[in-house]
Amino acid sequence: MEIADFIAKDRIALDLRVRDKAQLLRELAKRAEPHGGGIAADTILAALLSRETLGSTGLGKGFALPHARIEGLPGFVGLFARLARPIEYDSIDRTPVDLVFLLLMPAGSDNNSVAALAAVARRFRDGQTVARLRKADSATAQTVLIGR
Repeated sequence: MEIADFIAKDRIALDLRVRDKAQLLRELAKRAEPHGGGIAADTILAALLSRETLGSTGLGKGFALPHARIEGLPGFVGLFARLARPIEYDSIDRTPVDLVFLLLMPAGSDNNSVAALAAVARRFRDGQTVARLRKADSATAQTVLIGR
């Protein structure tokens, strides 16, 4: 599975202004709702918060990958956000987060879910990719994300 399978230009938010992790997750849920096949933002938020109770999705080096499996979601939904300023996120390395990739997955899509999470994590492990995303405009960010 490739990132291009679940993200588009209208799912990229640059210089998003949020105060903290809670506000970030609320904003991401709200922005994902139109792409969720009728799944309400409150349902998305509840799934994200539930996942965070298992452990932070802050993967380090300023990157977070909040994700959740949601019953009734018709397909994978990805959304990228670059924050206007870094926020505390309880990341594994305690570094504030400024790059966020939201990934929503249909319940029961275990093999594809693992592949989707791996595709995103691989992209954000590359230092050059991360540096480009921190400076990109929307069109450039889309190109960097989907690898074309």
